[in-house]
Amino acid sequence: MTCPTSTHVVMPTDPPHIADEVRAECSARCSTPLPVTSVPSVTTTESDEADTSESDTTPNSDTPVTRESDTRDGSDTRSGDGGNNLLADLRTGAWLDSQEFPPLVYAVDGLVPEGFALLVGPPKAGKSWLALDLLLAVAAGGRALGAIPVGAPRRVLYCALEDGDRRMQDRCRQLLSDASIPERFCYITRVQPGTILATITAFVERYPDTALVVVDTLGRVMPTALQGESAYQRDYRVGAALKGIADEHPGLAVTVLHHDRKATSDDFVDSVSGTHGLAGAADTIVVLARKRQAQDALLKVTGRDVVEAEYALRLRGGTWTLDGATLAESAETARRREEQGDLGETSAAILEFVGERTEGVRTADVVEKFGENARKYLTRLEESGRLIKPCRGWYCVNRFGTQGER
Repeated sequence: MTCPTSTHVVMPTDPPHIADEVRAECSARCSTPLPVTSVPSVTTTESDEADTSESDTTPNSDTPVTRESDTRDGSDTRSGDGGNNLLADLRTGAWLDSQEFPPLVYAVDGLVPEGFALLVGPPKAGKSWLALDLLLAVAAGGRALGAIPVGAPRRVLYCALEDGDRRMQDRCRQLLSDASIPERFCYITRVQPGTILATITAFVERYPDTALVVVDTLGRVMPTALQGESAYQRDYRVGAALKGIADEHPGLAVTVLHHDRKATSDDFVDSVSGTHGLAGAADTIVVLARKRQAQDALLKVTGRDVVEAEYALRLRGGTWTLDGATLAESAETARRREEQGDLGETSAAILEFVGERTEGVRTADVVEKFGENARKYLTRLEESGRLIKPCRGWYCVNRFGTQGER
């Protein structure tokens, strides 16, 4: 339940004392407070007040036994109307089969669909530059990351809470080169504490055609936990509120920039800083993985509506571009990078040369291109599991993973 200003939210799973605290704060700050959900009271009739004997109150085989709810909020008590209210939103397979839903809308095809998304990466990794490139592309109707078509121009909102007007102008001009800053690009650099939800809601209601809203960064607007509220509950409450705005406005993508955790993990979703509350509330998670001062990076994407994939990026003069003409080519580049790993320049070049030929290559062809020492590199690549030798004098790329991954 959200108050009319969208500032305060009470989730159905919130304990009563937390819900009461949120309502109290809403009553003090908002003109229209959150409504209090009342529990129906049991009325007594005169016949109920009549004296009853012990036999009247003792259960027997003909009298059903009733009990109070064994849950704190009384959610398991029987409904007086036979459960009609509880099942008001029940759907059947026949109903679902007969529906025709509009197709999913993307702000940036393959990367940012409608809904709530997290863009995660280490500090100073280039998240803001990446987000600004996407915003300008959507507002201008051009190509995101230099390659992904985004369709006709659409309105966007950039909550750039770590920037000022001068820096915003400089960055826009650097990304756009000689082009003018698009009119549909809107931004704000200050948001009053506790009003980020209300600010976004006010904007999308004024401009219903808004396609993308970016908040940079979540740390600037993350509220403190309420009394008795765990960090997970706080994170999920905030994420669910942001998702609620996107869900209430079909076609809208709300993306929040967030730092990653310092600890490494095999699952890139675990890189989201904080608890799993934020990741659990998000529809899409995009992680920018880049080593410090490196000019290459990986964009790792997963979510409820997107294809899970990794895409190769290049950083040139502060501008992120897709390393490939399409997302498919960029994904293939990312795969080759992973195969090459920490290989030296010559080994990486030989591995790429062999990989370009699906049927494999002869040893003599590799030696002819890279010199006699290529035999030594071929042997090392075979020993590491990156190449396989199906027959004498012939090498192919191992498409089934290195020895350590088998």
